[in-house]
Amino acid sequence: MSRWSYIADNIQRVRERIAKACERAGRDPHAVRLVAVSKNMPAEAVAAAYAYGIRDFGENRVEEALPKIEAVRALLGDAPAPAWHMIGHLQRRKVRGAMPAFDLVHSVDRLSVAEEMEKRLSAIGKEMPILLEIKLSEEETKWGFAPEEVVDAVGKILQMPHLRIRGLMTMAPIVPHPEDARPYFRRLRELRDALARQFPQAGWDELSMGMTDDFEPAVEEGATMVRIGRAIFLPPE
Repeated sequence: MSRWSYIADNIQRVRERIAKACERAGRDPHAVRLVAVSKNMPAEAVAAAYAYGIRDFGENRVEEALPKIEAVRALLGDAPAPAWHMIGHLQRRKVRGAMPAFDLVHSVDRLSVAEEMEKRLSAIGKEMPILLEIKLSEEETKWGFAPEEVVDAVGKILQMPHLRIRGLMTMAPIVPHPEDARPYFRRLRELRDALARQFPQAGWDELSMGMTDDFEPAVEEGATMVRIGRAIFLPPE
């Protein structure tokens, strides 16, 4: 595991930055879950991050994730399995393979995917906690419900017995400075709070927002999960 020994220091640095952001916001650092984004990384790197304390891993593509999950399971042996988060755009045709493998889907971005998930989850008798992805920027590369669409979507998804709404997710646009992303994170929190008032029967504890370049303002604005890849898995320059 020596090849990946730098990951331990990376994780420590990220956790320290999360703790300082929490201190500035008057929050408990334990309220922020660190999801290590392991896309493009081999199973050995995931196992190293696990050895250094990470228990949540995020993957973007089903076809990459499925063999990796199996490989990590083999490397960990009898150790408790980590939680696997689907954080990327989920195509309808990939839902069937994804549902048995993942523990949480951050990126439910349209009703057709929710409907396909419900169908596949019903077939295997599994319930899935989900986050609704919200598109808050005009970037064409971003997916998600528009804020004005999400009320209708929540009402319909609440009728799907195998899906469990737990909160919202967003990706801020690429900005020159981390602070420039703050309004997007604040807007997501405000939208979450409004939905919680309107739909108290759902769960609204989670806000998945913030990545390597902007996670500190996300934490200050209420993120409960940050999705960090490069700051964990790439060696320091």
